[in-house]
Amino acid sequence: MTLEEFEESVAAALDSLPDDVAGLIENVDILVQDFPTRTQMRENRIRSRYGLLGLYEGVPLPDRGYGYGNVLPDRITIFRRPIEHNAASEESLVDEIRRTVIHEVGHYFGF
Repeated sequence: MTLEEFEESVAAALDSLPDDVAGLIENVDILVQDFPTRTQMRENRIRSRYGLLGLYEGVPLPDRGYGYGNVLPDRITIFRRPIEHNAASEESLVDEIRRTVIHEVGHYFGF
């Protein structure tokens, strides 16, 4: 799968979220990277660069207080190469992308 196709699958996963859920997501950048950085791996105690499929970085909605505002966007990063490594087929790759996106969006909501 090309990078463009991968990014389109991430966008399709976001588009598949129910409107009432998607409408609550704001100030979040969604990124695609090949692998997590060394810092991301160290901070999340991940030893293998294939061990992290996605990562939410930010302040989850339930933890935001009254004065929360004027902050940089939260980030959801989807790691392309680890997801591709774990997929047995193109169909399972698309499924894994969707699962990973939903999982990371769940962290945004405090799950």
